Amino acid sequence: MAGTIPKSLRLDVNNLMADTLGGGYGVDAGAVERWRPRAEAALKAVQSSRGQGWLGWMDLPAQPESLLDDIEAMAERIRLNYDAFVLLGIGGSALGPICVNEALRPPRYNELPKARRGGPRMYFEDNIDPERMASLRAVVDFRDACFNVITKSGGTAETMSQYLYVRDALRDNPRWRDQVVATTSGVKGLLLDIARLEGLKTFVIPEGVGGRFSELCPVGLLAAAVGGADIRALLKGAADMDARCATPELWKNPALLEAALMAVASVEMGRNIQVMMPYADSLRMVSNWFVQLWAESLGKLVNRAGAVVNAGQTPVGALGVTDQHSQLQLYSEGPFDKVITMMKVETFREETAIPRAPEDYPGDIRFLGGLTHSQLIEAERFGTEYALTRAKRMNQTIILPEVSEYTLGQLLYFFEMVTAYMGELLDVDAFNQPGVEASKIATYAKLGHPAERYAEARSALAAAPERDARYII
Repeated sequence: MAGTIPKSLRLDVNNLMADTLGGGYGVDAGAVERWRPRAEAALKAVQSSRGQGWLGWMDLPAQPESLLDDIEAMAERIRLNYDAFVLLGIGGSALGPICVNEALRPPRYNELPKARRGGPRMYFEDNIDPERMASLRAVVDFRDACFNVITKSGGTAETMSQYLYVRDALRDNPRWRDQVVATTSGVKGLLLDIARLEGLKTFVIPEGVGGRFSELCPVGLLAAAVGGADIRALLKGAADMDARCATPELWKNPALLEAALMAVASVEMGRNIQVMMPYADSLRMVSNWFVQLWAESLGKLVNRAGAVVNAGQTPVGALGVTDQHSQLQLYSEGPFDKVITMMKVETFREETAIPRAPEDYPGDIRFLGGLTHSQLIEAERFGTEYALTRAKRMNQTIILPEVSEYTLGQLLYFFEMVTAYMGELLDVDAFNQPGVEASKIATYAKLGHPAERYAEARSALAAAPERDARYII
């Protein structure tokens, strides 16, 4: 970042507003003003709780220098000594690292020659499909790989099953422990106990940081550094966005304004689906990361008073230009229940020119000659914006000057702050996930986990009626 002027993310909400779409189709500025008192209360609640409870993620942009030094040193050791880096995790323990690495590394990175990569091939094992797990051994020499196992509790069945699989495969190497890094709680948990028992290198997930908010701690920073990213620039971007999102002025605070607009759109206008549609392959996985953040944080049965509210705006991932050809028809002419959020990149890191077609080619294709693919993809994005706006469909654009560590840090932190403010506006706990926990309990009971806390679920499953054969055809 030295010697450069930071480039700031911008939020363009013109096409959400009634001024553009017309009354009944867009958000009236007066409606936003009606939500101002609640927005101001939301800002006060979040900012006054900074670093407390499950808001520990707000402290992550200011990591201790000693921790960053340790992460960078470990990353450099991995880069110098291994052909592959394999992350074992699921949910927030994987989606954040995946989206940052896909955003910042060259496309098709693993297929590049080693000299051009400058570091190990990167694999993110975020599922337990047995065919996938078996195929990992077909493409990765486990003797020449470093494995980063990530679970805060150590009780995540998916991740720990992966760890046991890898440990078993490595067992013939007396120095296998040097190949494994554990990222987990520093206070308690099964993986912490195992790491101490095995003598594994360990990085700590702060206690006040939940999985979906964990990218800016060692969960994501180690993988980013192994991939060659400047993690300090990533944190600088987050810190600068943090300052922007703390201002009490509603129309100058991008996260607070976005939360207020989405509250009006979903609560008052029935726009209960948000489509996240980046126009850059590098940002494809940001959509997947956002889907978890938005869905798991805001999809809640009850509010803080215990009243049933069934809150939440359903997030959907898409990719421009690809999904113009598979989803845009629905978005343009289907139900008025969506907000389309596009991400625009002003300057791509690479450019490709479109050659001129031969003179005897039809004129319908020859017009492309002399253009660039960045011009074409922006024209496609503009076309989507135009079509949606003409059809009076709510849409907005997040503008990134470029995709870099700094702008990506801004983007991720912006979404986290929007989520925190939105939770306050909906009066739900944005930091728990009781629906996910119910699924985990049923899973462990199904597998016969002996712990007493699963006894009730085991009994319920045993007493459940058989499936009705009439409904299986």
